[in-house]
Amino acid sequence: MCGICGIINLESGLPPDTGILMCMMGRLRHRGPDSSGYYRDKQVALGHTRLAIIDLQTGVQPISNEDDSVWITFNGEIFNYLELGSELSNLGHVFKTKSDTEVIVHAYEQWGTSCFERFNGQ
Repeated sequence: MCGICGIINLESGLPPDTGILMCMMGRLRHRGPDSSGYYRDKQVALGHTRLAIIDLQTGVQPISNEDDSVWITFNGEIFNYLELGSELSNLGHVFKTKSDTEVIVHAYEQWGTSCFERFNGQ
């Protein structure tokens, strides 16, 4: 089971503190001992400690779409990700991994919040 954490800062105008995020990720290391990663922009920081099950080589999270405009960190499983990935590839989406998590990013780009109706997973 992976570990997920995050910080959102809507008021101060300062980006979230990376040191605090790293401390949070350190506390979750036992939940995701295989790798870790983070994303930070002006208002949000996402942290992920990973237990690698699918796409052991390139499934590091958080993960984004092609132009880094949509980001996700996710703990779960999308059972129909291969079918959805194929459909999304046919629609022109470019995948950099073979992970079920990246399918969520591209599905959100394609179908907005109605993408959740297409997922079979947990």
